[in-house]
Amino acid sequence: MALLAVGCTTQPTASTSPTAGASPSVAFNATDTAWIQLMIPMDERAQLLTDLAPSRTTDPGLTAMAAKTGSRLREDLRRLRALLRLSGVPDTRPHEGHNMPGMVSLTTIEKAAATTGQTFDTIVTAALRAHFTQSRMLCASERTYGQADKAKELAADIATNTAEQISWLDRLRPAQAVPGGNTAATRP
Repeated sequence: MALLAVGCTTQPTASTSPTAGASPSVAFNATDTAWIQLMIPMDERAQLLTDLAPSRTTDPGLTAMAAKTGSRLREDLRRLRALLRLSGVPDTRPHEGHNMPGMVSLTTIEKAAATTGQTFDTIVTAALRAHFTQSRMLCASERTYGQADKAKELAADIATNTAEQISWLDRLRPAQAVPGGNTAATRP
């Protein structure tokens, strides 16, 4: 499963049979719960970074994007936590302290908090681009392999929002091609 490929162990999952009186669309499988448990810390870390922008960047476009991204992250977190409760899986925080692809590292947050201006902009741009890209991949995996309709719907919403945020980021700070065919997350 794509979600488990990030190197973490599987976590307890809710029964695949719905609870008494619940609709069958509420049943959560291992992919659903793994996705929820991964997206929560990813979004929490990204939110910490976006919260720094108003006091660290001098770019009004990046300030506006960070504000909108932070607002979306807070709403996504609210919905993810509600899904976790609905799944019946305890909030064991299995990814606490991990640094995985697309997850803003604590080191990155510390570096961003210690800088301003263009240096901050470079850090936040690279970290958000990686976060958005990984979020979209994880959401695609959830939509393909997940079972719970509510989780798949949220994954679709998050994927749509991150696609919009990548477009906004590309307009503000286009990714640059680098030798080898990769795309750099920042511009010079």
